[in-house]
Amino acid sequence: MRYLVVNADDFGFTRDVNDGIVRAHREGILTSTTLMANGDAFDHALELAAETPALDIGVHLQLVQGQSLSQPGCPLPSSVGALIADLLVGRWDLLKEFEAQVEKILAAGIRPSHLDTHKHTHLLPSVLHAVARISEKYSIRWVRKPFDLPLSSLGASWKTRAASLLMARFRPHFDNVLARHGARSTNHFAGFLWTGNFSAQDLVRLIDFLPVGSTEFMCHPGILGEELRAAPTRLKESRELELQALIDPSVREAISENEIHLVGYNKLPR
Repeated sequence: MRYLVVNADDFGFTRDVNDGIVRAHREGILTSTTLMANGDAFDHALELAAETPALDIGVHLQLVQGQSLSQPGCPLPSSVGALIADLLVGRWDLLKEFEAQVEKILAAGIRPSHLDTHKHTHLLPSVLHAVARISEKYSIRWVRKPFDLPLSSLGASWKTRAASLLMARFRPHFDNVLARHGARSTNHFAGFLWTGNFSAQDLVRLIDFLPVGSTEFMCHPGILGEELRAAPTRLKESRELELQALIDPSVREAISENEIHLVGYNKLPR
């Protein structure tokens, strides 16, 4: 059996990103998304979620960019490097910040099925431990394991390829921490190397060679509107390209031909 979860990050980032995510779900293969509790378009995301009950929703825990929820009025670090510097001096109570984000989403009537982090910050040991504790405390058992399948890295920059290789070294520790807290992950993951740079043909190739078990494919679809153009992200035009790939009929055909079970995290077998 082969299961595929197609998850869009950044739900709640901007309204045009929200619209792109919902379109990728309604017209394409996207099954899940992760919601930013401190996103500028959080309320808009909630409105769309209410209109799209089949869309599986998790939490996109955020320690980089945006505003803190545990310390109102205080900005989060502007980059992963700034976050690391803050963590070295004990600047943040990670558990308190993550609790505030999850509680806001729960209070809005969303029951999250899975967790991941903005910029994959849960690869950092202290952040990973906080995420694992959140998983256990709120019984949100699925946690992203962001270690790419050995797919072609054509098109990825040397920095992205190097980062992927470095990330893989954390895998044994990552698995041990999650297991101690009863958290689960998909058997496989893909999408980091392809962020902002994949086509429908790439997705068909992934589906044709999808391994047995469960796989999460991470993506960042969106519509390039005024809000996204002004937003602090390098992923702008690429979000529309990802959207077009996700709704391409050839991708849906490949899933059918390969008898892939397209599901959200909430429908994965345990």
